[in-house]
Amino acid sequence: MFKNLISDLDAFLERDPAARSRFEVYFLYSGFKAIRAYRRANWFYRHNMKFLARWISQSSRRRTGVEIHPGATIGKGLVIDHGMGVVIGETTIIGDNCTIYQNVTLGGTGKDHGKRHPTLGNNVLVGTGAKVLGPFKVGDNARIAAGAVVLSEVPADSTAVGVPARIVRIGKQKIVDQLDHIHVSDPVSQSLCKLEHEISVLKKQLEEMKK
Repeated sequence: MFKNLISDLDAFLERDPAARSRFEVYFLYSGFKAIRAYRRANWFYRHNMKFLARWISQSSRRRTGVEIHPGATIGKGLVIDHGMGVVIGETTIIGDNCTIYQNVTLGGTGKDHGKRHPTLGNNVLVGTGAKVLGPFKVGDNARIAAGAVVLSEVPADSTAVGVPARIVRIGKQKIVDQLDHIHVSDPVSQSLCKLEHEISVLKKQLEEMKK
C-alpha cells in the first residue's frame, strides 16, 4: 500500500503541471486524498471488514467529492485530476498509470450481475464528464474524449468520442466516419427514384397485356 501511494504521488507530479511537490499533493489535492482513502478502505474490504471499509469510503466522499467503492481494484500511478464528481463502482478494475478527470463515471447499466463495471487497461485516459458503463474492457493506451458515453469495448491504442461513443482512431490510423451527414444520399430522392422505376415496370407490363 505504501509503495502504491508513492507511485500515486509521483504520478501527480509527472502528469499535473500545477503540482510542485509531494508535500503539496499529499495535503492539498482532493484526487490524491480520495485515492489515499481508497487504499486504506480496500485493505479493510479485502480483510472482510466491509462496514469499516465503507465508512472510510463514504467519509472520503463527503470530504473530496470523489466516490470510490472499496471493492474496486486500482493499480499504481492513478491520477484523479480536479477530482470532484468522480464515481468508481465496486467491480471496476483500473490498470497502472491511468488518468481520470472530473465528473467521470465508471459504472454499470443496472442490468448486469456479478462483474458490472468496466475494466481499464494500463495508461488509459478518461476525459472530463465521460461515462463508461458496463462490464467490458477499455484497452491499454486508449483515450476516451470528454463527454463521451462508452457502452461497448474500446480497443487498445484507440480514441473514442461521442454519444454513444464510437472509435475514431486506432493508433495513428484515422477511422472513416460512417455517419457522414454532408455527403449522404437524399432519402426522399432515393424513394422517388424507386417509385419511378416501379411505375416504369408496371407500364411495360400493361402494354404487354394490351397486346
